[in-house]
Amino acid sequence: MNAKPDPVIPNPTLREAVEAVLLTTDKPITPAKLAEPLRNAGLEADASAIEGAIEEINASLESGGFVARIERIAAGYRLMTVPGVSGVLAAFHGARAASRLSRAALETLSIIAYRQPITRAEIEAIRGVASGEVIRSLLDRRLITVAGRAEELGRPMLYGTTPEFLQQFGLARIGDLPAMEGVSA
Repeated sequence: MNAKPDPVIPNPTLREAVEAVLLTTDKPITPAKLAEPLRNAGLEADASAIEGAIEEINASLESGGFVARIERIAAGYRLMTVPGVSGVLAAFHGARAASRLSRAALETLSIIAYRQPITRAEIEAIRGVASGEVIRSLLDRRLITVAGRAEELGRPMLYGTTPEFLQQFGLARIGDLPAMEGVSA
Protein backbone atom coordinates (compact mmCIF):
# COMPACT_ATOMS: atom_id res chain seq x y z
CA MET A 1 0.00 0.00 0.00
CA ASN A 2 1.35 3.39 -0.98
CA ALA A 3 1.03 5.97 1.74
CA LYS A 4 0.20 9.48 0.67
CA PRO A 5 2.71 12.06 1.80
CA ASP A 6 1.46 14.60 4.31
CA PRO A 7 0.40 17.82 2.58
CA VAL A 8 2.91 20.59 2.97
CA ILE A 9 1.62 24.13 3.22
CA PRO A 10 4.70 26.29 2.64
CA ASN A 11 2.93 29.60 3.23
CA PRO A 12 -0.27 29.07 5.22
CA THR A 13 -2.96 31.70 4.88
CA LEU A 14 -4.35 33.49 7.89
CA ARG A 15 -7.43 31.26 7.67
CA GLU A 16 -5.30 28.08 7.67
CA ALA A 17 -3.17 29.35 10.56
CA VAL A 18 -6.21 30.28 12.68
CA GLU A 19 -7.80 26.91 11.93
CA ALA A 20 -4.60 25.05 12.89
CA VAL A 21 -4.20 26.91 16.18
CA LEU A 22 -7.85 26.46 17.20
CA LEU A 23 -7.71 22.79 16.25
CA THR A 24 -4.82 22.22 18.64
CA THR A 25 -5.81 24.31 21.66
CA ASP A 26 -8.04 23.03 24.44
CA LYS A 27 -8.90 26.43 25.91
CA PRO A 28 -10.63 29.46 24.40
CA ILE A 29 -8.19 31.91 22.84
CA THR A 30 -8.85 35.59 22.23
CA PRO A 31 -8.15 37.17 18.84
CA ALA A 32 -5.56 39.43 20.51
CA LYS A 33 -3.63 36.45 21.94
CA LEU A 34 -3.83 34.73 18.58
CA ALA A 35 -2.73 37.79 16.55
CA GLU A 36 0.75 38.30 18.02
CA PRO A 37 2.24 34.85 17.26
CA LEU A 38 0.61 34.89 13.81
CA ARG A 39 2.23 38.26 13.08
CA ASN A 40 5.54 36.80 14.30
CA ALA A 41 5.00 33.98 11.77
CA GLY A 42 4.77 36.58 9.00
CA LEU A 43 1.00 36.86 8.64
CA GLU A 44 -0.96 40.09 8.67
CA ALA A 45 -3.19 39.48 11.66
CA ASP A 46 -5.33 41.76 13.77
CA ALA A 47 -8.49 41.02 15.73
CA SER A 48 -10.88 41.88 12.89
CA ALA A 49 -8.90 39.82 10.34
CA ILE A 50 -8.91 36.86 12.73
CA GLU A 51 -12.66 37.19 13.29
CA GLY A 52 -13.12 37.29 9.50
CA ALA A 53 -11.04 34.12 9.16
CA ILE A 54 -13.19 32.46 11.83
CA GLU A 55 -16.34 33.38 9.87
CA GLU A 56 -14.80 31.82 6.74
CA ILE A 57 -13.86 28.65 8.62
CA ASN A 58 -17.36 28.35 10.10
CA ALA A 59 -18.93 28.82 6.66
CA SER A 60 -16.72 26.04 5.28
CA LEU A 61 -17.49 23.74 8.20
CA GLU A 62 -21.22 24.35 7.85
CA SER A 63 -21.34 23.94 4.07
CA GLY A 64 -19.19 20.81 4.30
CA GLY A 65 -21.57 19.18 6.77
CA PHE A 66 -19.00 18.95 9.54
CA VAL A 67 -20.06 18.59 13.19
CA ALA A 68 -17.59 21.20 14.42
CA ARG A 69 -17.86 24.98 14.71
CA ILE A 70 -15.75 27.71 16.16
CA GLU A 71 -17.72 29.30 19.01
CA ARG A 72 -17.12 32.36 21.18
CA ILE A 73 -16.61 31.02 24.69
CA ALA A 74 -15.44 32.94 27.77
CA ALA A 75 -14.22 35.98 25.74
CA GLY A 76 -12.25 33.79 23.31
CA TYR A 77 -12.82 31.31 20.51
CA ARG A 78 -12.69 27.53 20.59
CA LEU A 79 -13.37 24.74 18.11
CA MET A 80 -16.33 22.74 19.43
CA THR A 81 -18.80 20.13 18.25
CA VAL A 82 -22.38 21.09 17.45
CA PRO A 83 -24.93 20.33 20.20
CA GLY A 84 -26.68 17.69 18.08
CA VAL A 85 -23.88 15.18 18.64
CA SER A 86 -23.66 15.55 22.42
CA GLY A 87 -25.52 12.27 23.03
CA VAL A 88 -23.04 10.34 20.90
CA LEU A 89 -20.08 11.97 22.64
CA ALA A 90 -21.52 11.29 26.10
CA ALA A 91 -22.07 7.65 25.18
CA PHE A 92 -18.57 7.33 23.72
CA HIS A 93 -16.74 9.01 26.58
CA GLY A 94 -19.02 7.58 29.25
CA ALA A 95 -20.61 10.16 31.47
CA ARG A 96 -18.63 9.94 34.68
CA ALA A 97 -20.66 10.29 37.85
CA ALA A 98 -17.72 12.02 39.55
CA SER A 99 -17.84 14.89 37.09
CA ARG A 100 -21.55 15.51 37.51
CA LEU A 101 -22.78 18.21 39.80
CA SER A 102 -25.21 17.28 42.54
CA ARG A 103 -28.62 18.93 42.68
CA ALA A 104 -27.43 21.06 45.62
CA ALA A 105 -24.32 22.13 43.66
CA LEU A 106 -26.38 23.04 40.58
CA GLU A 107 -28.84 24.99 42.72
CA THR A 108 -26.04 26.88 44.47
CA LEU A 109 -24.19 27.50 41.20
CA SER A 110 -27.38 28.88 39.63
CA ILE A 111 -27.93 31.25 42.54
CA ILE A 112 -24.34 32.50 42.29
CA ALA A 113 -24.51 32.87 38.50
CA TYR A 114 -27.71 34.92 38.54
CA ARG A 115 -27.07 36.98 41.71
CA GLN A 116 -23.29 37.49 41.67
CA PRO A 117 -21.51 38.84 43.53
CA ILE A 118 -23.24 37.17 46.49
CA THR A 119 -22.33 36.20 50.04
CA ARG A 120 -22.65 32.75 51.57
CA ALA A 121 -25.32 34.08 53.97
CA GLU A 122 -27.41 35.32 51.02
CA ILE A 123 -27.04 31.95 49.26
CA GLU A 124 -28.11 30.13 52.42
CA ALA A 125 -31.07 32.47 52.88
CA ILE A 126 -32.27 31.67 49.35
CA ARG A 127 -31.64 27.91 49.62
CA GLY A 128 -32.78 27.59 53.22
CA VAL A 129 -29.89 25.24 54.14
CA ALA A 130 -26.20 25.49 55.01
CA SER A 131 -24.13 25.71 51.83
CA GLY A 132 -20.50 25.79 53.00
CA GLU A 133 -19.55 22.34 51.68
CA VAL A 134 -21.29 22.91 48.35
CA ILE A 135 -19.51 26.26 47.92
CA ARG A 136 -16.21 24.59 48.76
CA SER A 137 -16.79 21.90 46.10
CA LEU A 138 -17.66 24.57 43.50
CA LEU A 139 -14.47 26.44 44.41
CA ASP A 140 -12.47 23.18 44.06
CA ARG A 141 -13.96 22.62 40.60
CA ARG A 142 -13.05 26.24 39.69
CA LEU A 143 -16.63 27.04 38.71
CA ILE A 144 -16.80 29.89 41.23
CA THR A 145 -14.26 32.18 42.82
CA VAL A 146 -14.00 34.64 45.66
CA ALA A 147 -14.90 37.90 43.91
CA GLY A 148 -14.11 40.18 46.83
CA ARG A 149 -15.51 41.11 50.22
CA ALA A 150 -18.82 42.72 51.07
CA GLU A 151 -18.86 46.18 52.63
CA GLU A 152 -20.83 45.03 55.68
CA LEU A 153 -20.16 43.82 59.21
CA GLY A 154 -17.57 41.05 59.22
CA ARG A 155 -16.70 41.70 55.55
CA PRO A 156 -17.96 38.32 54.29
CA MET A 157 -16.59 36.89 51.04
CA LEU A 158 -18.46 37.52 47.81
CA TYR A 159 -18.71 34.70 45.28
CA GLY A 160 -18.94 34.90 41.51
CA THR A 161 -18.52 32.61 38.52
CA THR A 162 -15.27 32.00 36.65
CA PRO A 163 -14.23 31.73 32.99
CA GLU A 164 -14.20 27.94 33.59
CA PHE A 165 -17.93 28.18 34.42
CA LEU A 166 -18.54 29.99 31.12
CA GLN A 167 -16.53 27.38 29.26
CA GLN A 168 -18.22 24.40 30.93
CA PHE A 169 -21.68 25.76 30.18
CA GLY A 170 -20.85 27.02 26.68
CA LEU A 171 -21.43 30.70 27.39
CA ALA A 172 -19.57 33.64 25.87
CA ARG A 173 -20.49 35.90 28.80
CA ILE A 174 -22.68 35.80 31.89
CA GLY A 175 -25.35 37.83 30.09
CA ASP A 176 -25.97 34.79 27.86
CA LEU A 177 -27.64 32.92 30.74
CA PRO A 178 -31.28 32.15 29.98
CA ALA A 179 -33.83 34.52 31.52
CA MET A 180 -35.46 33.34 34.73
CA GLU A 181 -39.18 33.22 34.05
CA GLY A 182 -41.58 33.89 36.90
CA VAL A 183 -38.83 34.85 39.35
CA SER A 184 -38.33 38.38 40.56
CA ALA A 185 -34.74 39.50 41.08
